[in-house]
Amino acid sequence: MTRRKDDVHLDCPIEVTLDVIGGKWKGMVLYQLVRGTARFNELRRVIPAATQRMLTLQLRELERDGVITRTVYPEVPPRVEYEITEFGRSLAPLLELMEHWGERYLAEVRDAPGQVAEAG
Repeated sequence: MTRRKDDVHLDCPIEVTLDVIGGKWKGMVLYQLVRGTARFNELRRVIPAATQRMLTLQLRELERDGVITRTVYPEVPPRVEYEITEFGRSLAPLLELMEHWGERYLAEVRDAPGQVAEAG
């Protein structure tokens, strides 16, 4: 993983994790890449609300942080594929927990519109 100059303020492990996976579309990108390699347009199709610019920025940050790789194939037109790294794959259990928590949260919100019921 490449160390960045702004990493010096990240002393808390949770803050570091959120710095790497936080971002409007990073979780969705990682969730898709855990399932397998994807091209840019495939990611755009499964994340239609993400603008091309924002998706590009999020992909660059994930690559910079060492959790995905970008491979450009020397073809015309060039083919670019994104893949999760072995280190990035260690995020899979966290992503799965986030998915389950989100499902539970949505169920709670649907059961009690306007408020979230307490877990019991």
